[in-house]
Amino acid sequence: MKMRVSFDLDEVLFVSPNTHKTEPELRFPLNKIYKERLRLGTPDLINTLQSMGYDVWIYTSSYRSEKYISRLFRCYGVRFDGIVNAQRHLKEVQRNRAQTLPQKLPNYYRISLHIDDESVVCTQAGRYGFNAYQLQAQDDDWKEKIIERAEQIKKREFRDE
Repeated sequence: MKMRVSFDLDEVLFVSPNTHKTEPELRFPLNKIYKERLRLGTPDLINTLQSMGYDVWIYTSSYRSEKYISRLFRCYGVRFDGIVNAQRHLKEVQRNRAQTLPQKLPNYYRISLHIDDESVVCTQAGRYGFNAYQLQAQDDDWKEKIIERAEQIKKREFRDE
């Protein structure tokens, strides 16, 4: 089975051009439909991970529809292997459990590495048995760091099989 890597959207792949280097804005009229700006290097990183044999997913607590997310990224030449938004998480993970589970539980979807900006999600990784990488602010080397972390986990998982 392919190793899965997932990304949060807000403040990870969707960033403000005031605080981060971003991909060029989409052309009119797409820029009026899809106002979010992608962190510089996002399409390259996702396509590189996929060419290395990884499944790449979105795992967000946002209520944006799977169709919206999919179409937005298609404008940048990116197709995801899976998308989990807030609705899907509540339906499939939380279901009707009395105990409130974390807003993200990547291992439920057999995701080996989740990239997020929220320290609470990354802190819960150890407690709930998943690997997380916390992406902080603007980082010109973010793509290389994520690939390196994914490769470390892949080697460890391959060794454990």
